[in-house]
Amino acid sequence: MTATPWTLQGQGYEFCNCDFGCGCNFGGFPNSPDGSCRALVGFKIASGACGSVDLSGLTCAAIVDWPKAIHEGGGKAVFVVEPTSTEEQIGALGQIFTGQLGGMPWELLGPTFEVVGMKKAAITITGSGPKSTFIVDGIAEGRGDTLKNPVTGEDHLAEVHLPTGFIWTKGECGSGTYSAAAAGVSIGAENTNMILYGFDWSNAA
Repeated sequence: MTATPWTLQGQGYEFCNCDFGCGCNFGGFPNSPDGSCRALVGFKIASGACGSVDLSGLTCAAIVDWPKAIHEGGGKAVFVVEPTSTEEQIGALGQIFTGQLGGMPWELLGPTFEVVGMKKAAITITGSGPKSTFIVDGIAEGRGDTLKNPVTGEDHLAEVHLPTGFIWTKGECGSGTYSAAAAGVSIGAENTNMILYGFDWSNAA
């Protein structure tokens, strides 16, 4: 049976409890103090579709809590969509993000977590680059900033290029402080990893 074709392009916002840069991106294991991976991630979809369902212009988020490395599984996830999202759009995103339709990165990420909730809330994004703020009304808030020169205190800009990265290949790195709580999942950290990246995902062969 052929899976419904889908594609998503846009901007990703990642706040997690790893140290700057995020060890998951380099060696597959978190460099957080307790070895967990707890993240607030946001997706501003510039263009996209799943079959005949138009996903362009949507903004959504996920609160994800893995007790160990992502590939070791056992995670819990809560997804958030805007109140204006239609049931067809929510259903399509649910199939994509749980890996049911194949395609990277979700065919690898989807099996590593259990979806324990889905919420509707207004999502606001302000700022730009590492100095972006991602707010999910009543549920989550992530505030980013540039890294700082330890001597002068000036902005210290950093980018990571991962030619074979499966979630993103080029990210702007910063410092993030975030908190999120919904459906029994509560996470947060101060002055830890924040990455801003462009995504271009699909299940095309």
